[in-house]
Amino acid sequence: MTSTRQLKFSRLIQKELADIFQKDQKSFFTGNIISVTHVEVSPDFSVANIFLSVILEKDKDQLLSAVNHHKGAIKKNLSKRIGKHTRRIPDLIFNLDQGAEHAQKMENLFKNLNIPPEEEN
Repeated sequence: MTSTRQLKFSRLIQKELADIFQKDQKSFFTGNIISVTHVEVSPDFSVANIFLSVILEKDKDQLLSAVNHHKGAIKKNLSKRIGKHTRRIPDLIFNLDQGAEHAQKMENLFKNLNIPPEEEN
């Protein structure tokens, strides 16, 4: 069960990380659009699972490893932004959000279905 406080904190992290990826850390990921789709914070606020959606990148795993490589700078920047709201910045765990890809695959499956027309009696 997620508490209201966890939800508020996860939304704050989501908003600030989205801003970081779009403005501050843009030079690390040139030519890519990274959006933060969802953030889950542990009950003790020590870990934040961040789900990223990546556009314009063919090798998403390589980009995820680049994000993890720059995790320290991202966390430091996040600390500057939300340090007044919390005592401790949670450990950031980045994951790829597969939701958009899954939806696209399902859409393609539905388009390619061959359903014969219904016979009239």
